[in-house]
Amino acid sequence: MNSNNKGRNIAVIAYLTFIGLLVAFYLNRDHKYEVATYHIKNMFGLVMLMLVSQVTQSTDYLMIFGEILWVALFIVWVISIYNAFQNEKKAIPWLSDKFQDWFTFLN
Repeated sequence: MNSNNKGRNIAVIAYLTFIGLLVAFYLNRDHKYEVATYHIKNMFGLVMLMLVSQVTQSTDYLMIFGEILWVALFIVWVISIYNAFQNEKKAIPWLSDKFQDWFTFLN
C-alpha cells in the first residue's frame, strides 16, 4: 500500500465516530501523513461542536439552535468524509482554517 492510500485510509477512519478519531490519531502518530493530520484536526473540531450541539439541545431556550447546529454539522461531516475518501484537503469554510490553527497539539 502506498503512502497516499495509507494517509487517505487514516483520514477516513478519523470520521468514523469518536473511537475512529482516537484510532486514526494513534495510527498517524509514528508517520505523519499530511492529509490524515488535516482530517484528524477537522474531525476533532466537529466532535467539539457536536458536544456543544448536544448541550444546547438539552436546554429549553436553546433547543432549536442545538437542533439546527446538529443538522448543519451532520451535513458538514458527510462532505468532510467524502473529501477524505477523495484524498483531498478541502476545507469547511472558515472552520477548517480555525481547527488547523487551534488544534496544533494533534500534530
